[in-house]
Amino acid sequence: MPILENIKEYAERATGLRRPGKREASELTRPRKPHAVRFKDDGLVPNHPRWPLVLYRGAVRLDGRHDPAAVLEDLFEANGWSDSWRDGIYDYVHYHSRIHEVLGIARGKGRVRFGGAKGRIFKLKAGDVAILPAGTGHQCLSADKDFLVVGAYPTAGTYDECTTVEDRSRALKTIPKVPVPRKDPAFGAEGPLRKLWKKPR
Repeated sequence: MPILENIKEYAERATGLRRPGKREASELTRPRKPHAVRFKDDGLVPNHPRWPLVLYRGAVRLDGRHDPAAVLEDLFEANGWSDSWRDGIYDYVHYHSRIHEVLGIARGKGRVRFGGAKGRIFKLKAGDVAILPAGTGHQCLSADKDFLVVGAYPTAGTYDECTTVEDRSRALKTIPKVPVPRKDPAFGAEGPLRKLWKKPR
């Protein structure tokens, strides 16, 4: 699926077809109350010491006019989250210690566990957006065949992938240093994210 989706994305970006553009993508959001969940360090996955996972249910209207993945890409880019990709979510526990991540569900449904082995399982479906602070464990447990996720990252930070106990000591030092993003990837500068992720005093 990633190869086909990469070809589609390339063609859409080259032609503009089935892409809403940044302005219209922002107009396809629906105000949603954030569902914020904090996870404790489980010994393998540190999670974030201060900031919660933020989940918006049905935050983006995905109609037949635009490619749903393109809607999410344009929305995230409009709010300063880039380096997007189209794929599923890995079926093993992993986290990022040097960068935050947003996951937007473009198609299908999936059961995803956040927070590591002692975390919580969420059923995610098209239109949902999850924002993971650095350190948040995530793993896909099961999904529809057409399950498609668009991921993206804020400009500050460096992508890494942590999966082992050996990653942990370094991760504990880097996770708290990843700065607060300038904008909420779904709702922009006025979105709830910056209130939920406050800078340490």
